[in-house]
Amino acid sequence: MKIVVCIKQVPDTKGGVKFNPDGTLDRAAMLTIMNPDDKAGLEAALRLKEQYGAEVTVITMGLPKADEVLREAMAMGADKGILVTDRVLGGADTWATSTTIAGAIRNLEYDLIITGRQAIDGDTAQVGPQIAEHLGLPVISYAQDIKIEGDSVIVQRQYEDRYHELKAKMPCLITALSELNEPRYMTPGGIFEAYDSEVTVWGRADLKDVDDSDLGLKGSPTKIAKASDKVRKGAGEKVNLDTDESVAYLIGKFKEKHII
Repeated sequence: MKIVVCIKQVPDTKGGVKFNPDGTLDRAAMLTIMNPDDKAGLEAALRLKEQYGAEVTVITMGLPKADEVLREAMAMGADKGILVTDRVLGGADTWATSTTIAGAIRNLEYDLIITGRQAIDGDTAQVGPQIAEHLGLPVISYAQDIKIEGDSVIVQRQYEDRYHELKAKMPCLITALSELNEPRYMTPGGIFEAYDSEVTVWGRADLKDVDDSDLGLKGSPTKIAKASDKVRKGAGEKVNLDTDESVAYLIGKFKEKHII
């Protein structure tokens, strides 16, 4: 079995975010981590590797520094890492990103593709299903459990207070929730091996069956009207009332705001 896991290096939002003049994230200036949903997807792939002897390839699109997140994945147990990086790919929205990643995956053999549900820097949950659409694959999203049965995958798909159990023939694509599992830590031996291993680097010329008009900022139909860091809230209104007066005050405020 061959599994491809799409991972993303995202800004560590605890340290704040920075923007370029065009409204896109200044990724080079921020501390980064592996996207949590993607990490859960990677862990799921590694468990399938342990059960079925699968080969796990991790792929990411980003700046050259995204090499770091691939080596982290390899230190956790992934077999190969592929970095897709090129200046013409910068500023991509979900459409351009999914087009790029699909173009790279067309070079690979795979039975299963796993992505995170969504990235914490965009929260769109669009890239995984879009990759599946580009590649003509069935997709099961919001996976909270994954099992293999013959040439099919059985997935528990989270749905409000319950789950759907869905079965699909492979190849197919699954988007994983961070609640899917508890990702393992890198091992010391894995870290040494990951940094001794070669990461494959692909650029625009390595993408199959894609048009330049669908890549990068120019190929992104999404336009950013405005971007900002978290808005700091003021101290608010402070009152000092007894219990009965506090209740009356709150009810009055709720009515004023049309909450009740």
